Amino acid sequence: MRKIITISRQFGAGGGELGRRVSHALGIPLYNKDLILRTAKASAGLTPEQVRRWDERVPTTFGFTQSLFDFYNRPLSDKLWEAQVKAIREIADHESCVIVGRNADFILREFDHCLRVFVHADFEWRFERMRQMMPDTEPEKLRTDIKNVDKARSAYCTRYTGCHYADATHYDLTVCTSRLGLDFALEEILKAAEHI
Repeated sequence: MRKIITISRQFGAGGGELGRRVSHALGIPLYNKDLILRTAKASAGLTPEQVRRWDERVPTTFGFTQSLFDFYNRPLSDKLWEAQVKAIREIADHESCVIVGRNADFILREFDHCLRVFVHADFEWRFERMRQMMPDTEPEKLRTDIKNVDKARSAYCTRYTGCHYADATHYDLTVCTSRLGLDFALEEILKAAEHI
């Protein structure tokens, strides 16, 4: 039976790293940024550059959105969402995998063989982790970037799913990496995956 593990995450909490580690441990493919390219190919009229630009983002003002309308008068962000939904469902229909981000937990909500995980951590822990990974970035810029990415992901989730980004009721497992660590989080995700 297929196993699908979706990992939603706060920026810097380690969700991407956990996705890689879960994928490796289970010997199943990982889809994160790679999914973007697949999405672009699946969506008529969108280039990979456009897809990268709108990945997990929502235009902030009408004037800005209006300039992005295609000939069907639908914003590119909406076309991207529809393309991602199609790509994620096609993947989940055909193979076991780990999918990081892109509201895959919501998109695959009717799949019985899907484990939905949310990875979060205290802000200062995330900041220190990202500072080690990005030592050339100014601390204040890094703090701002972390907040901005979290806001963008939250807005994207609300816009396309109607759900609150960090609402634990939408996940099977939530894990706080700042309190429990990445190794423990990995163990718990793998244990939970045995039950789907």
